Amino acid sequence: MIIKSVELEIVCGVTSKLPDTDKPEMAFAGKSNVGKSSLINGLMNRKSLARTSSQPGKTQTINYYNINKSMYLVDLPGYGYAKVSPKEKEKWGKMVENYLHTSKQLKAVFLLIDIRHEPSANDKQMYEWVVYQGYNPIIIATKLDKIKRSQIQKHVKMIKTGLNVKPDTPILPYSALTKQGREEIWNLIDELLDSSPTEEGTQPSLQGGTNEKA
Repeated sequence: MIIKSVELEIVCGVTSKLPDTDKPEMAFAGKSNVGKSSLINGLMNRKSLARTSSQPGKTQTINYYNINKSMYLVDLPGYGYAKVSPKEKEKWGKMVENYLHTSKQLKAVFLLIDIRHEPSANDKQMYEWVVYQGYNPIIIATKLDKIKRSQIQKHVKMIKTGLNVKPDTPILPYSALTKQGREEIWNLIDELLDSSPTEEGTQPSLQGGTNEKA
């Protein structure tokens, strides 16, 4: 996809009413400090539209980035940050759950996992939770530049096994430093955008919007 225009159009906090948009949405979820903001900036060809921080837990809102006035990249709050109070975590969880339940335009959920490490308990919980909500998450394995090229397949397999992903789940390695993987992610997004619902309320299997509860 050629990026012609990008705008942070909508920001929703815990008390905000989620918008009823008229454009396809691609949602991005991931543990705090996994590189989600860096990924979104990389996808949008912007250096700092999505705020990056060395302080985990920075994203506490749902942010809608309008791409080419034709779709939204939706940045969901990071999870698993230990210093956030249980009450705050519960608020964020309900906000994300509400989004997954109510968005009529959500086409896919991308879940970011650090390629260097085995998926954490929080990662596994998030994966299973998104599946329970009726979506088959597409995995983006971040921080690709932190491991050797010869280790990539081994670490991809580690993520696949650690999350116990469904068969044929795409796992896309990505480096915020070199932008390796950017084209593959956009190719998949373009493919999802070109797909049409097979029937009312049902998306093709790649998108995961079967609305089945695991």
